[in-house]
Amino acid sequence: MRPSTLAQLAVAGNRTDVLRTVLTALSALLATVAMLCAATVLSIHGWADRYTNELLVEPGLRPGVAATLVLVSFPVLALAGQCIRLGAPARDRRLAAIRLAGATPREAMLIATAETAVAGLLGSLTGLAAYLVARSIVEGRGGPRVLPADVLPPAPVIVLLVLLVPLLAASIGALLMRRVIVTPLGVVRRVRTRGPRPWPGLMIVAGIVIFGLPLQFGEQIKVSKNLLYVFLAAGLLLTMAGVVLGVGWISHTAGRLLRRYGRGPATLLAGQRLITDPWNGSRTMAALLVAVIAGAVALGYKALLATTFHYYDLYNRMMAFTDGGIGSPSSPEFYFGAIRLVMVAVGLSAAVAAAGLLVALAESIVARRRTYASMTATGVPRRTLSAAILWQTLTPLIPALLLALAAGDALVRLIRTDFNLGREYANCLADPPVEGHCVAPAVVQAPTVLHVPIPWGDLGMLGAGALLAVLVAVGAGTLVLRSSTDLEELRIG
Repeated sequence: MRPSTLAQLAVAGNRTDVLRTVLTALSALLATVAMLCAATVLSIHGWADRYTNELLVEPGLRPGVAATLVLVSFPVLALAGQCIRLGAPARDRRLAAIRLAGATPREAMLIATAETAVAGLLGSLTGLAAYLVARSIVEGRGGPRVLPADVLPPAPVIVLLVLLVPLLAASIGALLMRRVIVTPLGVVRRVRTRGPRPWPGLMIVAGIVIFGLPLQFGEQIKVSKNLLYVFLAAGLLLTMAGVVLGVGWISHTAGRLLRRYGRGPATLLAGQRLITDPWNGSRTMAALLVAVIAGAVALGYKALLATTFHYYDLYNRMMAFTDGGIGSPSSPEFYFGAIRLVMVAVGLSAAVAAAGLLVALAESIVARRRTYASMTATGVPRRTLSAAILWQTLTPLIPALLLALAAGDALVRLIRTDFNLGREYANCLADPPVEGHCVAPAVVQAPTVLHVPIPWGDLGMLGAGALLAVLVAVGAGTLVLRSSTDLEELRIG
């Protein structure tokens, strides 16, 4: 196939294909800008007192800022993956027609890959241009530097980040089109003999153990700082993967419960759908659950910091320290401001994840429009179908949110759960002691234990916010149901 023909087929399509290209490019743009900003922060070396932002001055705080920016890019990448599925039925038919016309599987693979790669590359290049323009604007302003406009990541890193999103988009596009590439009609019969197993729970346990191992035994095994970061990152990623993959087992179990104990048609339809495709939740809710886990970690760490500063404040008072110290009012505000920055990133990530869920929900409704139209033609009300979609989304989501909140807070509680203020000591009433031993001890002061509280209120607000975002996405997605249940959809052609 000639390159010109491949390029022409890659950009061909209807209005839905144009919308898919625009949304994929926009997602690639946002993800590229976020990752370039993270690379810029990591490119700052040493103590940088030329910046007015204290998060950039201290070297130890820059990895947290970079991790926050990367956290924002993950849901955007997930949104790009969801946007690739827009118009999938029509694209399947188009690729099937190309295959039936004589195209080889390799040529079909090239077409499917080029469609998504072109959109991703367009967005990445636009994101790079936007990053460079914003950097030049910020750098041109005089006065103290707020942002690191004087630092630029190495050229190989920039090239890698710009090409990362198109490569991921092309890989996902080829993976999603594999049925049409293998069989021209894209018809594959699947029989599920058994449901998912709860093995992701072992991943969660392993992630928590790996995360807590250097924290509990770091002094005994002499863990270096780099190795500590490796343990913490591996434990966090393994825990997140376990929660996301565990949604498959949660969905299948919830579907069996709905099918067994459900009394209405909506619950029965939702239960059967969850049993048929239990991994749908892991695909569509992954970015949201990752954001919730990150938010739970931040809120747990905020409670830990608050207890730590309260401990130092009491310690300073007990030791008659009256001027400043670690417990001074300015120090907590700085760290709490950093946590608020993380929560802003979590909120943006949750919003982007909800947008991805909306795209996935609308695409799933459009993909099964003939099924919905057939059910409507036989007398099933549209409100029943809407209720089934709501049950199908919320039933696995609520336990998954609770699991994500619990896992995130559990990771932080491995760091420390209580502080002992003072120690128990005794004065001897016998003066002098008899043969060096106190025969009549009296306890003068008992230790005060400060427990790190579980931030129930903040965690509840985080879970409620994520649930509200999903409800808004489901409500907007069901608007597509009316047009997808028209009797016109029953026509063949």
